[in-house]
Amino acid sequence: MKTFRRIGLLLLATIFLLSCGGNKNENKINLIYVNWAEGIAMTNVAKILLEESGYEVDMKNADVAPIFASLSRGNADAFMDVWLPVTHEDYMNQYSASLEVLGENFDDARIGLVVPSYVSINSIDELNEYKDQFKGEIVGIDAGAGIMKAADKALIEYDMDYKLLTASEAAMTASLKKAIDGEKWVVVTGWTPHWMFSRFDLKMLEDPKGVFGDAEQIKTIARKGFSEDHPYVAEFLTNVSFTTEQIGSLMQDIEDAGNEALGAQKWIDDNRELTNSWLPAK
Repeated sequence: MKTFRRIGLLLLATIFLLSCGGNKNENKINLIYVNWAEGIAMTNVAKILLEESGYEVDMKNADVAPIFASLSRGNADAFMDVWLPVTHEDYMNQYSASLEVLGENFDDARIGLVVPSYVSINSIDELNEYKDQFKGEIVGIDAGAGIMKAADKALIEYDMDYKLLTASEAAMTASLKKAIDGEKWVVVTGWTPHWMFSRFDLKMLEDPKGVFGDAEQIKTIARKGFSEDHPYVAEFLTNVSFTTEQIGSLMQDIEDAGNEALGAQKWIDDNRELTNSWLPAK
C-alpha cells in the first residue's frame, strides 16, 4: 500500500512539474554577451526594449568560446555580437548545426592593428622596423577573441618579432589612453565600431596580406529552436540594425554616462522612431 502511495505521489509531482515547465520561462529571455563595447551597447538596448515589451531579460557576460558552447547546448538564448565571415568563422563552423542566424546588426565592421594617428607608420609590414618604439608589444584583449587569433596569424605572416599581450578590452583602452596622454607609440588590437575612434585620433594599419580580412558584418545568433519558442523576440532581434553614426552615438552615450543601462536608456529616448521600427506588431 505504501509503495502504491509513493508511486501515486511521484506521478502527481511529475504531472505538476510538467504542467509548470512549459510556461515557466515563456516570458524570460537570456541574452549573453562579451565585454566588447559594441556588444555591451547593443545588448543593453535590446534588454531595455524587450523589458518595455513585457519580457524578463537576463544578461550574462562570458568569453566567446563559452558563449558559443552555451548557445549550442540551449543554456542561453541569443548573442548579438557575432563577426562574420572572418572573426568568428571557426566558432560558426564548429557550432552552426546547433544555432540560428537572425539579423545583421551592422554591415561595416573591421578588425586590425590600431595606432594613434601621430605614429608615422601606416602598414603592418612596417612594425618590425620600429620595434623599439613600440617596445616589441602589441596590446591585445581576451585570449579567446577572434581578433586575437587573427593577430597571432599576423605575427607569423608578417614575421613580426613582437609579443602579443593578453588583456581585457578595458585594459587595452587604458593602455591606449596612457600612451596617447604621453604621446608614446603604442599598437593595439582594435576594431570598428568602437567608441575609442570617437574619443581618440586613431588609424588602423594597412594589412597588405589581408590577414584581418575586409569589412565584416555583425550578426545575432540564437540557440536552435529559439525562433519557434519566441517568435516576437526573434523578429525583434532580426530587425535590430545600426548605421555607423547610430552605433557610434550609442557607444558614446554609454561611455559618457559611465553606466551601461543609463547610457542605453538615454540613447533609446533620443532615438525612439528608430527603436520603435524594430518592434514587431503584437
